[in-house]
Amino acid sequence: MTYQCIMFLVIAYLLGAIPFGRLIARRVAHIDITLRGSGNIGATNVARELGIAWGFVTLMLDMLKGFLPVFLYAHYFLPAGIEFETCLSAIGISALLGHQFSIFMGFRGGKGVATAIGIYLAISPIACLIAVILFILTVYTWDFVSLGSMLAAILMPALLAFFGTSQPLVASSIIVAALICFTHKDNIKRLFKGKERKWRGKTDQPNRSRSRSNSSSE
Repeated sequence: MTYQCIMFLVIAYLLGAIPFGRLIARRVAHIDITLRGSGNIGATNVARELGIAWGFVTLMLDMLKGFLPVFLYAHYFLPAGIEFETCLSAIGISALLGHQFSIFMGFRGGKGVATAIGIYLAISPIACLIAVILFILTVYTWDFVSLGSMLAAILMPALLAFFGTSQPLVASSIIVAALICFTHKDNIKRLFKGKERKWRGKTDQPNRSRSRSNSSSE
C-alpha cells in the first residue's frame, strides 16, 4: 500500500502541475495568459481573455486534475482503514499543490478552486454540489468570484463532516481551505479595500488599468 500511495502522490502532483490554462491560451490565441488580465492560469482569467467556451474547457481540465487521481486511487484499492483514508487525503492535497505550485511554472500556479472541486467531486459529490451552489449564489449576489470560492472552500469541512466523511478527509479539507485562502490573500486585501474586480464588471476605480494585481479567483 505504501508504494502505491507514493506513486499516486507523485502522479497527482505532476498531473496537477500541468498548466492547462496557459497551454490553451498559447495554442488558441498565441498569448501568454500569465501576462494578460489577472495573470492567473485558471478558468476565470481564461474566460475573460479567450471567451466563456475556452474558460469552460480550462475549468473541466483543472477539475480533472483533482478528480482523476483521487477517484482512481479510491476505486483501484479497497478501503482499508485509516491508512487508506490518510493516503487518499494526501493524494488530493498533492494534486492541489501541483496546481498552485507547479514545477513547470517555477513553482507558481493557479488558485486551485477548480482542482479542489474535482477532489471533492470524487470524495463526496453531494457535499461538492452544495458547495458549488453556495459559490454560484455568492457570485450571483455579490459578483465576486474570489469571495464565492473562499466561502465554498471554508464550508467544505463542515459539509464533509455532516455527510459522515472520514476524519482524515475532513482534516484534509481544512488544509485545502487554508491553501485556497492563502492563494487568495491579495483578493482578500482588495475585498476589504473595495478594489476587487467583479465578475460582470470592473473595480470601483473607473480608470484602473488591468494588471496582474487585479487577480480574480482563477
